Amino acid sequence: MALALYSQAPDFTLPSTSGKDFQLRRDMAGKPCILYFYPKDFTNVCTAEACSFRDHFEAFRNLEVAVLGISRDSLATHQQFKSRYQLPFELLADTDGKVAKLYRAVIPIIGMPKRLTYLLDAAHRIVAVHEAMLESSAHVRAMLQALHGN
Repeated sequence: MALALYSQAPDFTLPSTSGKDFQLRRDMAGKPCILYFYPKDFTNVCTAEACSFRDHFEAFRNLEVAVLGISRDSLATHQQFKSRYQLPFELLADTDGKVAKLYRAVIPIIGMPKRLTYLLDAAHRIVAVHEAMLESSAHVRAMLQALHGN
């Protein structure tokens, strides 16, 4: 079960494909953002999801909403994934899975990462959540609908 709507998103710090550590509170201070958790770089559904965020990136940028992808892959794997699919947003390396656990993006008992997307407002309250393991583009549609008030 995802974190509750309107609750404060937990702060975290993770290595980023930007080459610097990303800290939510510092780097997104006063800015809304999308945190999308996904299982693994280069897998079919995860690639389709990343490409869907890429293909709709301009819409998010026009709304001044940053997009950040998070998985347990290494920073090196993230760099390859980002380069191969020309992803215009940063990927964060949660190699030990602590942030995924913090955001309840792990399937209990088996420990497999979930496909879970959060929309955070400028104060980093959770204003939308979408969870669907096998659907890639549904996450993007849900975030766009939430941003447009639908």
